[in-house]
Amino acid sequence: MNNQPSTNPVISIHNLDHYFGQGELRKQVLFDINLEINRGEIVLMTGPSGSGKTTLLTLVSGLRSAQSGSLKILGKELCGASQDELVKARRNNGYIFQAHNLHRSLTAIQNVQMGLEVHGKYTQLEMRDRAAAMLEHVCLGDRLDYYPDNLSGGQKQRVAIARALVSHPAIVLADEPTAALDSKSGRDVVNLMQKLAREQGSTILLVTHDNRILDVADRIVHLEDGKLVNNSLSEIRRDKPTSLPKLSH
Repeated sequence: MNNQPSTNPVISIHNLDHYFGQGELRKQVLFDINLEINRGEIVLMTGPSGSGKTTLLTLVSGLRSAQSGSLKILGKELCGASQDELVKARRNNGYIFQAHNLHRSLTAIQNVQMGLEVHGKYTQLEMRDRAAAMLEHVCLGDRLDYYPDNLSGGQKQRVAIARALVSHPAIVLADEPTAALDSKSGRDVVNLMQKLAREQGSTILLVTHDNRILDVADRIVHLEDGKLVNNSLSEIRRDKPTSLPKLSH
């Protein structure tokens, strides 16, 4: 399998500005963002707290509506998009939250099935089979009916990854997915995202403060005070090792 990214951008951002608040309280939080990310590329976004990383991620995901400039996802313009258009755009994404955001009243397999329910095209049996297969992929095949409170932090985050990837999304968006994990669990989680996204041909945009995982990136961009201050092709890494360690339970 060829793991090199293609040259067709799935995320295309040009002259993007974003504001919070109204009137005298209106504050600009993103300034003239220009960024293109190709199919199959793994891009890490770094920067200090409050620099606008999560805001940019939620705009790309369709969780917020872009206000000014151009934001195209898979060729579809999201700037000024309607709520219906944003909902459709979100179906192309798998979103991984910092704190996993699992429903405590649902089992692991039920949480993963939620990643398919939004599409409305699978039977209950198909959803269960697909969810079970994805949990096998993340080495949790023996935890299908466990509730989140009975899983470790690393296991919860792996359920969250399974939920994000079970629909084979074109784009995987992750907001500090290793922040709440120890070094070993954090590395396992990122390696797993890398492996599954490569197998599915997904594009990854991952926000992180974790310098220990920078080696998984094809490219690193840096956001500071709402501005991209480093989007250099010199930050591309093509000589990363491709072997991935086996996950522990």
